[in-house]
Amino acid sequence: MKRFVGFVVLVVSAVLAVLPLPAHAQQARPYVADARTKIDVMGEWAHPDDDTSIIGPCGVWHQLYSVKCGVIMVTRGEGGGNATGPELGPDLGLRRENEDRVAHYRSGTVDIFNLDRIDFFYNQSAPLTQYFWDEQETLRRVTRVIRETQPEIYIGFTPTLAAGHGNHQQAGRLIWEGVLAAADPARFPEQLKGPHALSTWQVKKVFSGGSTAGTGGTTASANCTTGFTPTGLDTVTGVWTGYNSPYTWPAGNSQGQPAGTPKIWQQVADEGRAAYPTQSRVMYKGTSAPACPRFGMTESFVPFQPNSSPLAGRDDAILFGAKKPDPGGLPLGALEYITFSRFYNVAGEPFQATVHLRAPDGKLAAGNVQLGVPAGWSVDGPRQVQPKQSADLTFTVTPAAAATVDQNAKVSALYTTTDHATGYTENVVRIVSAAEGRFRRWGNWQEYDEWLQNTAPQASRLGRSQAIQSMGIGQTIDVPVVVHNWSAKQQTGAVSLDLPANFTVDANAKPYDLAPGADATVTFQLTNTDATLPAQQNVSIPIRTATGSETLTLTLVPTTVIPQTAQAPIVDGKADPGEYPGPTLDLGRIWQGASGCTGVDDCGVSATGAGSTAKVSRSDDALYFFVHVRDDFQSYAVTPAECVGHWQADSVEILLDPRGTASQDLKDTANTFKLGIFPFTQTGAPCWERDADNHQGYSSGALDTGNAPGVQVASTAQWVGSNETTVPHAYTGGGYDLEVKIPLADLPAAVDPSRLGLNITPYDNDDTSAPGTTTLRHIDMSTRLGWSALGSVQSDPYRWGLATLPGYTPPADRPTTPAPPDVSNPNLNGALSPQTIAQSARNGVPISGRVPADDLRILSATAHGNAVQLVTSSKGSGTARAFLTSGDLGAIPVWTTSCTADPPPDYGFTPCAITDGATPPWSPDMSGHLVQQATQQVTRGVQQWTIPLTAAQRQQLRDRGHLLISYETTNNEVQAFDIRIA
Repeated sequence: MKRFVGFVVLVVSAVLAVLPLPAHAQQARPYVADARTKIDVMGEWAHPDDDTSIIGPCGVWHQLYSVKCGVIMVTRGEGGGNATGPELGPDLGLRRENEDRVAHYRSGTVDIFNLDRIDFFYNQSAPLTQYFWDEQETLRRVTRVIRETQPEIYIGFTPTLAAGHGNHQQAGRLIWEGVLAAADPARFPEQLKGPHALSTWQVKKVFSGGSTAGTGGTTASANCTTGFTPTGLDTVTGVWTGYNSPYTWPAGNSQGQPAGTPKIWQQVADEGRAAYPTQSRVMYKGTSAPACPRFGMTESFVPFQPNSSPLAGRDDAILFGAKKPDPGGLPLGALEYITFSRFYNVAGEPFQATVHLRAPDGKLAAGNVQLGVPAGWSVDGPRQVQPKQSADLTFTVTPAAAATVDQNAKVSALYTTTDHATGYTENVVRIVSAAEGRFRRWGNWQEYDEWLQNTAPQASRLGRSQAIQSMGIGQTIDVPVVVHNWSAKQQTGAVSLDLPANFTVDANAKPYDLAPGADATVTFQLTNTDATLPAQQNVSIPIRTATGSETLTLTLVPTTVIPQTAQAPIVDGKADPGEYPGPTLDLGRIWQGASGCTGVDDCGVSATGAGSTAKVSRSDDALYFFVHVRDDFQSYAVTPAECVGHWQADSVEILLDPRGTASQDLKDTANTFKLGIFPFTQTGAPCWERDADNHQGYSSGALDTGNAPGVQVASTAQWVGSNETTVPHAYTGGGYDLEVKIPLADLPAAVDPSRLGLNITPYDNDDTSAPGTTTLRHIDMSTRLGWSALGSVQSDPYRWGLATLPGYTPPADRPTTPAPPDVSNPNLNGALSPQTIAQSARNGVPISGRVPADDLRILSATAHGNAVQLVTSSKGSGTARAFLTSGDLGAIPVWTTSCTADPPPDYGFTPCAITDGATPPWSPDMSGHLVQQATQQVTRGVQQWTIPLTAAQRQQLRDRGHLLISYETTNNEVQAFDIRIA
């Protein structure tokens, strides 16, 4: 699907010649990416703004070494809020795609491959992300983009749970899986056949999850990693961002820099990092100092320079062996890497290491390979290399008898040829205890370890999952420990737990007796003896065997009893006598944004429980909540259309896990009910919405989606009547009260009365006006509190409190299995994005990484006085969409500026006044760049269709006008056309 680019003159009788058939159909195999398609360094991330770490490096690599960077963006961020405009869902995706392109444009990264996966809500679950993203289809698209663009180097998130956001975890996994799949002819073989046939492709280096910690190096000069010593085992490369860029400071800039002098690349990077106004970013108005961004390598198939070599400090070291020949002298394209007979090894017991060598063409140079191992280890060899096309040389390695357990160890290989060229590579194994006892994983942790074992064992160097569990205060739980014998000998011993204060266990130790390779599970009964929630909810419990240990992180969560009232509370914002007889819940604990507020009066934080509080009751089949929030400053007041994304204004969220098992079921909050309540709006009344749960979306007012029927809310908060800080913004009475009714029928499943997950989390936003202004903004600057207050508790139901409902029995016909989750807002289809279409037509990579087609041909385009007439021919049926655009579509400015020399050539990034940095209007015409659009249902044969134009639109098209056309067949295949209108 290559390059449908033509020209049409916008005059009365201009006719466009027939465009050529796709170049792919004319190419002979093997497929080789041409200059318009080829990417040297590919990054992959989940959302726009995840990818900003490569802006500066790619700018330097592009300018100094002619490197072309690209980005695979799995979603467009449609699931988040919008801090600057009304766009949500696909409309927001279109705007956020542009923000991402703007951020990277100056670095030369103009190819951003959006995969059109849905951005649903913040979560910490890769399995939930797989559910929404259609795991195999997403991997299919990643694999196509890799095979089409043939990147040498791949950069992105770690696949481990340390990535936090489940979308980030899955994006990291797609790096490891995509590298494997692209090189494997058995994966997605349909991509290797037919008129659009690609070839398998081997990415040469991977930087996903590597550590960059270390000492030495500099930020003051070029080749900034010279002298750097990693503290870990990953080889680290870096690049200095103090080089001058081609972009200059405009006259009158607020930073006081001389007009016409160049910005350094770090300045360009920091400006780009801020270019996401919809995500609460503000225009960067500072002056940047040079930096040295570094990348930890986690996999390499080519020779490279170790950090012990001065050459590893060069700013182009990341390119060695991949984009540039390695300085050791092996030819570009040579492969060299190490594999092991097993990754987990025991001190004193041998394993095999195999060094793989491949010549790019012809034969390997004769020579030998010698392994380097840690002190005290032994290895045989060296091995001779014969002049053949490839070699696989196996060595026996024996770790030292005293090798330290529970850490990785490096094994290196040096290939030396008879003509004195060298090739260096390295890999790691892990030393484990002979009898290893690990807490039995569950939920996301179990699923991650299974992914390592079954799908991407080469990522094991990043570490297995942590041991995590939670329990209610004063309760007893089982703690199962799985003991595995990694050694070749029988292992006998005992497992024990090191208990902190306020815990008891049913036995001090429990025995095991294991044959080589065998497992056994021993289970302890652990009891928390203190019914008071500690200030630190996480406690550490070491698990010990005879030769090793690991630490279980146990989260203590609060518990309560929700009593039944004799009469249903009246939802009037008051707690009348008898309505709430249950215990008071302390909401005055901060779990995020602690620097944003101080004391009880500011945001209700009180060590004595005198701050923000809540009480809960049940009547019949509904829960009633009375929430008292102490707060001294009333935040921005939302409009009805802004009654989503509750964290961007003062609000309270009520979180309910009906079965108390959402985390165990790998659905996290997708199996829960979460109600975000705004205590006041610009209409005066409160509003509410469901967010990041089983059926998110508007829940009140004219925009109600019917996802919370029967919910009632009363609020004592009264809007002060203005979003200007010149008006006093204190709450009357020092805060507000909410009273809420939630029918239990609204929850996604029947409540388990012995285990209801429950949390209540107030959000406090104070003065959010931009510096130098007095207008509050709809922007996230919140301090977040809760009954159970731990980081990211909004996404982790296992960390919510636990409630029981004595005397309650749910209706017999209410299902115990939650319904499939509904995320409400769909994702943008790339066939509806003019920027995506233009890129696809230019570089030939199919829209969204989908299957390419060549069904549609454009026979002519004729412009008459008030219309463009198109004549097309198709071999089948589908949908064609045409977009007439003007101006530079590659990067539409996201800020306003008073600098007279901005935007060109600096694209509107520099302020010349304190009031600069507002956002220009975006909808409905992409800031004036979308002139007209039309959709046509295409059938087999020749068709004519019309795009009407006004005189003003004709005039607008004189500024770099383009006709962009996307075509989708009924089989979901795609084409893209870009026709220049002069």
